[in-house]
Amino acid sequence: MPTSRANPAGHFPPVPRPAAADVVVEPPSDGAGYWAGAPSAAEVDGVTYLAYRLRRPVGDGRGYAVVVARSEDGVDFQTVAVLDKDELGAESLERPAIVRLPDGTWRLYVSGATPGTLHWWVEAIDARDPASFAPGGRRPTMPGDATTAMKDPVVLRAGDGWRAWVCCHPLLGRAEADRMLTRYGTSADGLEWRWEGVALEGRPGCWDERGARLTSALHGPDGWIAYYDGRAGAAENYEERTGIAVGDGTGRFTAQGDGPDASSPDGSGSLRYVSVVPVAGRGIRLYYECCRADGAHDLRTELVPYG
Repeated sequence: MPTSRANPAGHFPPVPRPAAADVVVEPPSDGAGYWAGAPSAAEVDGVTYLAYRLRRPVGDGRGYAVVVARSEDGVDFQTVAVLDKDELGAESLERPAIVRLPDGTWRLYVSGATPGTLHWWVEAIDARDPASFAPGGRRPTMPGDATTAMKDPVVLRAGDGWRAWVCCHPLLGRAEADRMLTRYGTSADGLEWRWEGVALEGRPGCWDERGARLTSALHGPDGWIAYYDGRAGAAENYEERTGIAVGDGTGRFTAQGDGPDASSPDGSGSLRYVSVVPVAGRGIRLYYECCRADGAHDLRTELVPYG
């Protein structure tokens, strides 16, 4: 695979350039509906830990596993743990989030679908290290309710507390359940959350009108920025593209531009779930899910050096 990097050193925020990226994980099979992606990454002591989701088409298992892997170079990964949807009591799994805790242990947030419903929830699993994640001991942390599904969290430690952005879907019937917005919350322990309002939502008449799902938030040279997934209509469900939003420091973001900032040159054009991880002494690494020409999605990465 190509290893050149198209982003100039020092450019912030870096824009995904899929043609210059390395493929980290291939989809489980060829063709539409087979995906490897929805990544979350963390780098500690020169080792990158990556959590991601594997999916088959609707009717053939959907999101069937969350995989945790480690890498010395951020590109070649070795699997250290796999969680199956049946072990978690879920009909399907969505994007996980992996976080190192202040005491050096680890937490994995998993998103699951309640069987036979449109509802989604997020649970937390703590472990001494990323290879030790197991279904036992998981705890509800973002349960949603009768009117709201919650999934795909972005979780950051902030000083003595925590911040989270979670994708919310209204449970108003199947025809409307693909609509999405992002809510912002704060927490003292990363388990019990206080939801403080809408952080990002779709804009009427724009490419992201049907919904906006925040996928990464980070503080850059000029303040907070976020990557987010947007879709114009229900037909683009599962095939979102990436936009960039600017934050005001309160946890809320404003989308920028009249069109997506990044998309795939192949298939549906979908490029989504951008996860950003600073790499000590080297730059910023992006991980994201990208559509191939055959309709399958693979998981890619690219390193953007510091200026």
